Amino acid sequence: MPAAPWTTLPYLPSFRGRIGPDASSGYDASARRYRLHLSLSCPHCLRIAVTHSLLGLDGILAVVLLQAVPDGPDGGHSALRPLYEASSHRYPGPAVAPVLSDGWTGRIVSTHTPHILRDLDQYFGGDGPDRRTLYPHGAEAEIDAVGRLCEYGIDEAAQHAGRAGTDATERHTALGSLLRALGTLEWRLASQDCILGDEISAADVQLWVTLVQLDTVHRWHLDAAAVHRIADHPYLWAYARRLAAHPAFGPHLDLDGIARRHHAHCQGLEAAGAAVQILDWAAHIPDAAAVQPG
Repeated sequence: MPAAPWTTLPYLPSFRGRIGPDASSGYDASARRYRLHLSLSCPHCLRIAVTHSLLGLDGILAVVLLQAVPDGPDGGHSALRPLYEASSHRYPGPAVAPVLSDGWTGRIVSTHTPHILRDLDQYFGGDGPDRRTLYPHGAEAEIDAVGRLCEYGIDEAAQHAGRAGTDATERHTALGSLLRALGTLEWRLASQDCILGDEISAADVQLWVTLVQLDTVHRWHLDAAAVHRIADHPYLWAYARRLAAHPAFGPHLDLDGIARRHHAHCQGLEAAGAAVQILDWAAHIPDAAAVQPG
């Protein structure tokens, strides 16, 4: 399996600046001041790219696409190195994405995905009664609960279920946790189009990206029987197909880049599940000629 992400290492500086309503808050939400630096093969970056499109921020907040496989010897992007070094003298770690940078100062505002997502929605999503938000008032706790289910019930459980060298009982337990999480979501989507009801929210963005990872990354380390059980959730995967066809979702899906990034960094053993694709994602992506970073 891949090494632990650099953000978990205690010696590295943390970039967690926040956008606010005015200059007194640190970073005001000025149009065209900031840039997002994203590698679409990264699930965190993919969530931000989809959110950026759903909020219609193309004319307000520029996006710089990075290559799918980081080219630095330490697992970072060489294109981001100047930003990191300008923001932290002699920065010791890899220059990783996502990054929200400030064009006025040439420094990093944040590398923390949850903060970036919230700030995009709160401060760049427009004003007035018709303002679009992916965090409906009163739904914050439910969105957070879906996020935990995706992180622990699906992502982490799938990694444990497919980890080479793990005890068979532990793998079975992890697969059970994964299937229960999928079953909870299947039950919800049997009666509604989106996780919170009829409108797309931040919960749908996270779940869709999680399902992409499950089918394009985690599946490679699971046995075929496990993948067939995962696929046996028709409402859930129909939902994934439907969102893949949405113009704010599918065009950001860099399937080749995800595969190359995974094979470049993963140390796990390939299993029989690698041959059992759940969805033909490419068949549902609109505008398949959309530019990808390569």
